[in-house]
Amino acid sequence: MIALGVTGAQAEGKRAEVLHWWTSGGEAAAVRELANTFNAAGGQWVDTAIAGSGSTARPIGINRIIGGNPPTAMQFNTGTQMNDLAQQGLLRPLDDLAKEQDWKSVLTPAFYNAIQFQGHIYGAPINDHGQNWLFYSKPVFAKAGVTEEPKTWDEMFAALDKIKAAGLIPVAVGGQPWQLQLMFNAILLGEGGKELYAKVWKDLDTDAVKSDKFKHVAEVFAKLRNYQDPGSPNRDWNVATGMLIDGKAGIQFMGDWAKGEFIHANMVADKDFGCILGPGESNFMMGGDIFVFPVLKDKAATDAQTLLATVIMSKEGQLAFNSKKGSVPVRLDVDNSKLDACAQKGLTALKDQSRQILAPDVLTPQDIVQTEQDLVAQYWTTPSMTADQFAEQFAKVIEQAK
Repeated sequence: MIALGVTGAQAEGKRAEVLHWWTSGGEAAAVRELANTFNAAGGQWVDTAIAGSGSTARPIGINRIIGGNPPTAMQFNTGTQMNDLAQQGLLRPLDDLAKEQDWKSVLTPAFYNAIQFQGHIYGAPINDHGQNWLFYSKPVFAKAGVTEEPKTWDEMFAALDKIKAAGLIPVAVGGQPWQLQLMFNAILLGEGGKELYAKVWKDLDTDAVKSDKFKHVAEVFAKLRNYQDPGSPNRDWNVATGMLIDGKAGIQFMGDWAKGEFIHANMVADKDFGCILGPGESNFMMGGDIFVFPVLKDKAATDAQTLLATVIMSKEGQLAFNSKKGSVPVRLDVDNSKLDACAQKGLTALKDQSRQILAPDVLTPQDIVQTEQDLVAQYWTTPSMTADQFAEQFAKVIEQAK
């Protein structure tokens, strides 16, 4: 079967090794949808899935590219992660394909800019992930007597106290640095507000980092330590999501890829689980995933890249993948009406440009993101560190990087 306007001659021999880190139940289901769409278009998807997170998989893929044994395509997060490879001339520019298929008209300006480096397009974006979701178990809330979605942090801590009193785990924490930073950023955006968030991650404003408002965010984050369980250190994110699915824990801060796990467990949004962009300001922290395509000498492999990029950016590929992944299509012209209730909340937020907030990976150099991530994890695991000390060290990282 040939789809997406690809001719039979174009589709012959389109074998593509695709390196990614989507290995949880919901993620694997989404990858199968994308692979099936690619295969239906005449390609041959060869799956190279690396268990763990991007911090595990990215170095493996980068080393392969630098070492002369690149995959056909590789997953990155949307933003600055691809820049070093692009600067070294190791990635294929997609300018002609993007122009031919008019990517500019179907992407938000922020995402169109985020797939570029030095004026050239290097990434094919597959999704728009909301990174600042708070998911909660409706059965756990009901058992603990929590009857309303918490809209403020005072209400949230009152709810967590009830869950704790009911003998359940209030917060399912995955104690890995990237997960802890995700939780911190969600609080920074919701409780600190989008202006403070922008000053910290976009402007790298050290005065903002040293402000009382930033320190208040740090204190809220630190208070959540009291609501985790002893098994949290180094817990994978999908295991934490499983604690909500199994009715063992109340809430989890996680990107909407967690929703893919609920979907995989046949749970229904706003019925079996709830989702909040907050508490506090209700903005949508936009991140996502792209595929980059290493420079290859073999024409058949290059043709496979072209087909894969076309499928990734097609309406069919976007909808098939995102309906399982929990994210929303990055294309603006896809019919999203059949996506779930949480996705609809996200799409409502995205209709308001003032609520579209870019994730740190898009705004900030990777060396700063990674160093601050380690600092957030250190702060979480060091109860003796005060909010003042954390803010001072956070600002010092920025000052040293400038």
